Amino acid sequence: MNKYLQQLVSLSQIDQKIDSYAPRIESINRNLQLKKDEIIAIDENIEKVDNEISELKAQIANTNSHINEFNAKIKEISKKTSAVKSEKEIKALNLEEDLAKDQLEAANEEINRLERIIDSKNELKSELEMKKTQIQNSLEGISNEVADEIKAIDDERSKIYDQKEKLLADMNQKILTFYEKIRKWAKNTAVVPVRKQACYGCFMKINDKTYAHIIKSDDITTCPHCGRILYKETTQE
Repeated sequence: MNKYLQQLVSLSQIDQKIDSYAPRIESINRNLQLKKDEIIAIDENIEKVDNEISELKAQIANTNSHINEFNAKIKEISKKTSAVKSEKEIKALNLEEDLAKDQLEAANEEINRLERIIDSKNELKSELEMKKTQIQNSLEGISNEVADEIKAIDDERSKIYDQKEKLLADMNQKILTFYEKIRKWAKNTAVVPVRKQACYGCFMKINDKTYAHIIKSDDITTCPHCGRILYKETTQE
């Protein structure tokens, strides 16, 4: 393999490594963000539960107001009953009193029901707060791990950039421009191997004449189908 082709192969491999760092960092940060998103979701749920509890307490306050009205009504009926003498009026008052007592009992049962719901909501809130605390406690450790992983990637990337700079300084500018032109559309497949007499960029079969040039590796040869730069791997047939 001639010098220029070897440089292109090396440059392509370096560019592939450089381009792999961004998704690696994104993946690492995604794990951290998932934990932060969990906390945000828990906070939203806690806020929702708090609002529901406030609404339930408002319902209890409203029901208590009705209970006071019912109690006052029962007392008022009791006073009226002692004052009336007509059997018909007494029956009417008794019916009114029974209705008020039924309403009072129903109101008390409703308060008990609402208080049970509030208790369950408070239990749910406690569970959410406990889960949030657990995630927050683990978040610091995860943040430190993420920072260490990103630092390791940055150190590795810095070394790769140094290798690229040294390689670029020794490369023919016309060949480099040719490579960059192909890389604009081919991305990390600008330079690809030929395997089983096929371009591993477009996977089309290479004709015998072009394949013979690739095997010799005396010149830079491009795929007649897609235009990618081709080379013959020494470990492949």
